[in-house]
Amino acid sequence: MSRTMFSYTKAILERVSFDPKLFCKELEKAIKVLLPYEIDQLRNWLLQFTEEKPELRQCLIYIN
Repeated sequence: MSRTMFSYTKAILERVSFDPKLFCKELEKAIKVLLPYEIDQLRNWLLQFTEEKPELRQCLIYIN
């Protein structure tokens, strides 16, 4: 069973969301390997995911 990089990235970001610094670091790494359409999907997911975690909103600068 293959897993897309987008799904893998979401799983990693969910696991490290307890630490904003680590979250930003993983987000930067993800942007380097994701395809442009996956980055768009990730941006949409991040906007929704960070609504409940405002401390992570600072990391959105990497994706805009």
